[in-house]
Amino acid sequence: MVNFLTSILQATLQLYSFFMSSSAYSVRIALNLKGLSYEYKAVNLFRNEQHRPEYLKVNPIGFVPSLKDGDFMLADSFAIIMYLEEKYPQHPLLPRDLKKKAINYQAASIVTSSIQPLIRLPILGYIGRNVGQDEKISWVHKNVGKGFAALEKLLKDHAGKYATGDELFLADVFLEPIINASQRYDFDMSEFPLLSRLSVAYQQVPAFQAAMPENQPDAPAF
Repeated sequence: MVNFLTSILQATLQLYSFFMSSSAYSVRIALNLKGLSYEYKAVNLFRNEQHRPEYLKVNPIGFVPSLKDGDFMLADSFAIIMYLEEKYPQHPLLPRDLKKKAINYQAASIVTSSIQPLIRLPILGYIGRNVGQDEKISWVHKNVGKGFAALEKLLKDHAGKYATGDELFLADVFLEPIINASQRYDFDMSEFPLLSRLSVAYQQVPAFQAAMPENQPDAPAF
């Protein structure tokens, strides 16, 4: 894990992150897999720091993560990871095989477009305040379950040690953070044996371990 600790003095990359954000978690994994050092800039979503004027200058939509590379600023986890993939070719996150590449794109898209947007804090807060806390949990279970069922079917014929074989690619970078996030809501993984097996494998990888929410500088001490 030491190899993936950030060096503020040497870093040219700055990552605006929140320890619990699954989107930021994905970017942290990508940075670690590529061996890139970065300065961690904490944005506390519980304190609504993402809506402060100084952060809105960084990311006008008020989400995390955001990445600063020199004088270039970029937001959105998928866009950030694709930027890193183009600029820093070490440890490619996309396979050369066209069909396997397409499966990686599809798996990442299921996470970023069909699961994550539906369980963001603003959505869950609105449901909890206006409908009820029980309905909030039901909403999470329904939408996570739908997405995980699709991922389980998609990856069934492609998985090896990891999502699309024995190397870590884009799909893996997005899968573990959303599986991790689902456990905050006591989501039952028993119907998803493939995703469960992959999650166990990810937790053995140093780049993933260093990116875990509990290992971030803004994670609360327990």
